[in-house]
Amino acid sequence: MAAIKRKRRGGLAVQAKKPKRNEKDATPTAKRRDMAEEAEEEERDRIPGPVCKGKWKNKERILIFSSRGINFRTRHLMQDLRMLMPHSKADTKMDRKDKLFVINEVCEMKNCNKCIYFEAKKKQDLYMWLSNSPHGPSAKFLVQNIIIIFVVILFLVHTLAELKMTGNCLRGSRPLLSFDPAFDELPHYALLKELLIQIFSTPRYHPKSQPFVDHVFTFAILDNRIWFRNFQIIEEDAALVEIGPRFVLNLIKIFQGSFGGPTLYENPHYQSPNMHRRIIRSITAAKYKEKQQVKDVQKLRKKEPKTILPHDPTADVFVTPAEEKPIEIQWVKPEPKVDLKARKKRIYKRQRKMKQKMNSGNTK
Repeated sequence: MAAIKRKRRGGLAVQAKKPKRNEKDATPTAKRRDMAEEAEEEERDRIPGPVCKGKWKNKERILIFSSRGINFRTRHLMQDLRMLMPHSKADTKMDRKDKLFVINEVCEMKNCNKCIYFEAKKKQDLYMWLSNSPHGPSAKFLVQNIIIIFVVILFLVHTLAELKMTGNCLRGSRPLLSFDPAFDELPHYALLKELLIQIFSTPRYHPKSQPFVDHVFTFAILDNRIWFRNFQIIEEDAALVEIGPRFVLNLIKIFQGSFGGPTLYENPHYQSPNMHRRIIRSITAAKYKEKQQVKDVQKLRKKEPKTILPHDPTADVFVTPAEEKPIEIQWVKPEPKVDLKARKKRIYKRQRKMKQKMNSGNTK
């Protein structure tokens, strides 16, 4: 029985038209078959991604940003840390005139409970703040690196691009944290250890992280400084190959609050970079002053009258008198020396006069 379509106004039933059959839909072309076969092959060869079997419970978020006036090396260091820490967030540079307490509000707006803030001063000194926002504690470090080749302490940082190490790790993978045993000996180092664990450890089952552990962050204490290194763990023999970046943290103070508050600890071995530069200048100035004093002493010695020693009669005991040469008297006047230059001039004048006479005769 044919399909019947009813009119709106209740008229007679009209037989509905049959839908036209599309030949393209009925018979798929060869191209569509090839595309379907390629898609099936890709699905077979594709390796399924890691399935998260747990729940993301540790909601640690790190805000990494800096003040204005940083150099290119500090900017690259920030980018390296953001790349190594998938649970980090970025923000625009903060004005140097703003107070540090404003950072707690920025962390609250960005929904972050930890902060790494790089503060640049004089376009050559770099300070790092590690803070637990908003309640504290917080620690202030001077970022530096001691290069033994130049003997002098240089305030530098080695980024990933500069080092060109052979190590490599998967982006977003979770690191192992290795700490020096000295962190458990003193209370201020124990506090810093807990702060570093909460900041640098990637939370488990984080959406941006990978469920692999292929590199390790090491924190070592040497010369009252914290040395940071990043190593790759090779699967074959569990050897370590450095990846980078590398930097050294010289502790200045630990505060009870976030970016301020009562001082819990102050490093007695800390020397400010201004004092360090002043000592270097004083050393060079001392060398210059020493040279000037030597010159002044030499001038005074020259001005002093020479002391005349009395004649020693025994000084001439072994002195033999020299033989006197006979005096020769020249009775004949020596011949005058021939001046070649004067002779040449006379010949030249004579030739010139002869030419003038010849020219005057020809004109007549």
